[in-house]
Amino acid sequence: MPREKRIENYDVVVIGGGAAGLTAAIYSARARLSTLLIEKALVGGLATYTNEIENYPGFPNSPKGEEITNQMKKQAEKMGVKFKLTDVKSVQLEGEEKVVETFRNKFIAKSVVLATGGRPRVTKAKNEEDYLFDKGISFCATCDAAANTGKDVVVIGSGDAAIEEGMFLTKFANKVIVSVMHDEGIMDCNEIAKEAALKNPKMEFIWNTITDSFEGEEHLDTVVLKNLKTGDKIPVKCDTCFEFIGYIPNTEIFKDQINLTKQGYILTNDKMQTNIEGVFACGDVREKWLKQVATAVGDGAIAGFAAEKYIAENETFNTVIMQKEKPGLTYIYNAIDADSREFLTEVEKIENFFGDKIAVNRVDVYKSTGISDRLSIKEFPAAVITKDGNVYEKHIKDFNEETIVHALNSALN
Repeated sequence: MPREKRIENYDVVVIGGGAAGLTAAIYSARARLSTLLIEKALVGGLATYTNEIENYPGFPNSPKGEEITNQMKKQAEKMGVKFKLTDVKSVQLEGEEKVVETFRNKFIAKSVVLATGGRPRVTKAKNEEDYLFDKGISFCATCDAAANTGKDVVVIGSGDAAIEEGMFLTKFANKVIVSVMHDEGIMDCNEIAKEAALKNPKMEFIWNTITDSFEGEEHLDTVVLKNLKTGDKIPVKCDTCFEFIGYIPNTEIFKDQINLTKQGYILTNDKMQTNIEGVFACGDVREKWLKQVATAVGDGAIAGFAAEKYIAENETFNTVIMQKEKPGLTYIYNAIDADSREFLTEVEKIENFFGDKIAVNRVDVYKSTGISDRLSIKEFPAAVITKDGNVYEKHIKDFNEETIVHALNSALN
C-alpha cells in the first residue's frame, strides 16, 4: 500500500529558493507568518553559479553569487523560515486552502508564492556538462563580462539576446566570436542589432555552424564548432563561452492552473498576483523584461508583502465583513476622494442610530482593493449590507443616509 503523506500547515509556502523566493520568504516570515520554502536543488538558484556579480547594490567588491545568496539564506533562517530540500510533485492552487505535494509530504497553505525560476537552454554538445557555470560556460553577460576583460569569448546564438549581449561583451573582451547556424548575413535578431553587430570591429562571425563539443582541462579553453554544410570541425580557442539560445521557465506543474505566456512564463500584475487569488509569482519565472538578481529581489519583496496582505484581508473578510451574528454595513471608500470621506460622518450617524443591532466596518481602498475585490466592487464609494454571512444589498456611488437606513431596517426584519 502507498505510504500516507504527512500533512503540515503553513501560512505561506514558497516554491523555489533563488533570490526571489528567499526574499519573499523573508518578507512573509518577518510579518510573523509561518513560512516554508521548498527548493529541489540548490538554495540560491542559478545566481550561486555566477563567478562575480558587479551590479547588485551594496556589494562593491564584486562577490560571487554564492556569497550573496548565502547571506539571504542566513537572513531567512534568522526570520524563522523553514526549508525543505525536495521536489514539488503537484499543486492544487484554487480555493482558500492551497495544497503543495512532495514525495512524502502534503503542505497546506493559505498563500503560495511561485518562484521556480527557469533554466537556460543548452546546446547538448559533447562535454557540455563538464564546463557549466563557473568552469567556462556562462549564461549571463552582465554577470561575467568584467571577468573577461581583455579575453577572447565565444557567443552561441544569433537572436536578440545573443547579439545584444555579445555587443555588451565587446566593451570588456578582446574579441567576441559568434557562432551562427544560418548562412552569412542571416541572423535571428532584429535588423538594427544585426547591423550594429556586423559593424562592430570586435565581433567575428562563424556562419553555418553549431556547437559540436567543449574541450579543456578542468576549465574550458576550446569550443569545437561544426559546419552544417561541409561537416568540418572548427576549433575555437576562448576563455569563456556564452550560450544565448533560449531560457526555459520551470512552470510545467502549473500549466493547467496558472495563466502562462506561449513561452511558459507566468503572467502577473504589478503586485505579483497570478490569476488565482492568494497565489503570487516572482523572479525569472514570471513574464518580465529584465532578469537579474536585483529585479528578482524586488519581485520577491512585493510577492512576500502581497501574500501577507492577502492573508490578513482574507481573515478580515471571513471573520469581520461576512460575520453572521448580526446584519452588517461595510462602507468602502477611497481616502483621497473628498466625497468618499464626507460620507464617513453619515456612517457614524447610522452606527449611533442602530447601536449594537448592526456591525459597521469602514474599508479604505487607497492602498489595497483586496476586500472590495472579494465583494466584486470596482467603483467607490460603495455600501454593502450583509445578513447571515451573505451579501444582502450593494449600493454603488449613488446613495445617501436614508437609503442605507432603509436597507438596514429591511435586513433587521
